[in-house]
Amino acid sequence: MDPSILSFYMDNRTLGNENNSTFIPLHNTNNSGHDPDLMPLSRATAVIYAIVFIVGFLGNTLAIYIVARYSKMKTVTNMYILNLAVADELYILGIPFIGTNTVFSYWPYGEFLCKVCMTVDSMSQFASTFCLTLMSIDRFLAVVYPIRSSKWRKPRVAKIFSSLVWVVAFLMVLPITIFSHVQKEFNTCNISWPDPINTWSTVFILYTSILGFFGPLVVICLCYLIIVIKVKSAGVRAGLTRPRRSERKVTRMVVIIVLVFILCWLPFFTVNIANVISTIPETESTVIIYSSLVILTYINSCANPVLYAFLSDNFHQSMKKVLCFKQKNTATATSPKVERHNVAKSVQMGVNKYLDSEPFIPNPVINSH
Repeated sequence: MDPSILSFYMDNRTLGNENNSTFIPLHNTNNSGHDPDLMPLSRATAVIYAIVFIVGFLGNTLAIYIVARYSKMKTVTNMYILNLAVADELYILGIPFIGTNTVFSYWPYGEFLCKVCMTVDSMSQFASTFCLTLMSIDRFLAVVYPIRSSKWRKPRVAKIFSSLVWVVAFLMVLPITIFSHVQKEFNTCNISWPDPINTWSTVFILYTSILGFFGPLVVICLCYLIIVIKVKSAGVRAGLTRPRRSERKVTRMVVIIVLVFILCWLPFFTVNIANVISTIPETESTVIIYSSLVILTYINSCANPVLYAFLSDNFHQSMKKVLCFKQKNTATATSPKVERHNVAKSVQMGVNKYLDSEPFIPNPVINSH
């Protein structure tokens, strides 16, 4: 694989030479037609992409709706989860453009949409990484400094940091916005680096890999390493209580989401770095392997809503309310005794206003009359 055309997310999904289209990750190594040997792979890939798109689009849309509708963005974790779901949604929306370009073997959308798609795709991945980093830092503060961090771990602060995530992500992908063009000779949407091409491409790969993945990964690992040390040291001391059950559940969910993210993206970035150090030869097997790694990154974006459903009881209950309207109607027909019990329970919940409550749980409203 030629490192001169191996840049960031969209551009480094192509193999071979500068004639490759940015949005053709699995085949079409030249623009004269499809390689017959790779056509079965293309069909299988189309099916996989279709499944990933449907599951990812519906899942993340549902996650966004549930967080906005039921949680009302009143918890710190919910705010970061909302932004993570938006980033995953934007990343998933790039699949139809890949499919269209694959079918027609050229970019039919023009220069403006070329820049938009390249920018949004790359920015969404930076935003995902930064959101996971903020979620890990939030878990670190909640476990290690629960009292001192309470003034910082507020939804208003989380909104500010979430906004900064998107601003920083956009600034980091500005080179993609500037140098993305529809190459007239091949009519493909790609990054056209200025001379010297190899230097620009190599520097950009290292820059985006370090700041967009490996750097945040170090921060995330340090956060959870300190959390483990803190929990173990607290367990051997007398008089110290264990973290609340809701806090443990939140931490567990964030850890699993981060681990899945690492498993889906680490091979992709590792291969890109390896290709910079020593050019990987382009063969049918390397094309298949590299293309599988690209698909894996999309699978991560559709896996997060599934993780929310399995790891959060409140998300699961809210999802049933959204999808099963009859349950919502039957739930309102409760007896006065049950209703009084629910009111008392909600009052008790209202007293315990923890910032790190389980995600997707709506904050109760207590009437004073």
